[in-house]
Amino acid sequence: MSFSRKIKEELSKHVPNARHCGIAEMAAAFALSGEIDENEGFFALKIYTETESAARKYFTLLKKTFNINTEISKWKTEYPRKVDAFLLYIDSDNGAEELLKTLKLLDQDGHLLPREHLVNGMLVQRSCCKRAFIRGAFMAAGSISDPEKSYHFEISCHHERQAEEMVELMSAFDVEAKVVARKHSYVVYIKESSQIVEILNVMEAHVGLMEFENIRIIKDMRNSLNRKVNCETANSQKTATAAVKQLEDIQLIAEKMGLDELPDGLREIAELRLENPEISLKELGSMLNPPVGKSGVNHRFRKLGELADDFRTGR
Repeated sequence: MSFSRKIKEELSKHVPNARHCGIAEMAAAFALSGEIDENEGFFALKIYTETESAARKYFTLLKKTFNINTEISKWKTEYPRKVDAFLLYIDSDNGAEELLKTLKLLDQDGHLLPREHLVNGMLVQRSCCKRAFIRGAFMAAGSISDPEKSYHFEISCHHERQAEEMVELMSAFDVEAKVVARKHSYVVYIKESSQIVEILNVMEAHVGLMEFENIRIIKDMRNSLNRKVNCETANSQKTATAAVKQLEDIQLIAEKMGLDELPDGLREIAELRLENPEISLKELGSMLNPPVGKSGVNHRFRKLGELADDFRTGR
């Protein structure tokens, strides 16, 4: 089972106790995965979902929140790919009009309102209702990548205005989301791992949040260790390269003039490097009498390098 499916399975078991939260969650389902058919003043509502757990939750919410009994039918989608899906159907005889009124989708005259808005603000005034709506939106049109591979959370909206309103809802919980156009939809997405943790908390997917956090901690430790190893490897390579250059300089000076002709400080460090070709500057400095710091040792090697370069260029 994918990580995204695990989160939806967990959320499917979270049925709000408060009626206003149930209304908010169903409003999200209708906004992002529902259809409304109208025929001579009669309405029929359809909710589509690719997960059986979401279909069961919608069935429960309709029964508990609206006292509507409906059936779940299974069918196979054609576009954009063939997959098993589930359909819940509510007609006028089962209370479609009352449901539309409750979801603020009908005006006072019984006419359908435009659906480019995500949700009527009256349905998400409370913080708990905002949480319920975001949870319902993820159940209807969301996905989250496996944190072992990457960090990506998204909810797909039909219209740009819907996506902007979703971003605004998330910002109420200090979650920063962005919007990108993708084919015929607008996707609200989050890529920061800490922000994904926060949105999981907002939706109250606490089990999934803990699994995500555990994976994130292990990945961070692994990445930190890799960076440390890479840094140490790079430093070792840098030290080895510098040591080779120092040895070449010292050998050239020994051939051209002899190390005994050098000032005491330069001669002493040159002899130590010849005797210890692999140790660091700090270790070389500690072997001098009196000991010299890393910068002092580096200064002496720079002087030796300048002298060797003079010999190489004939100066």
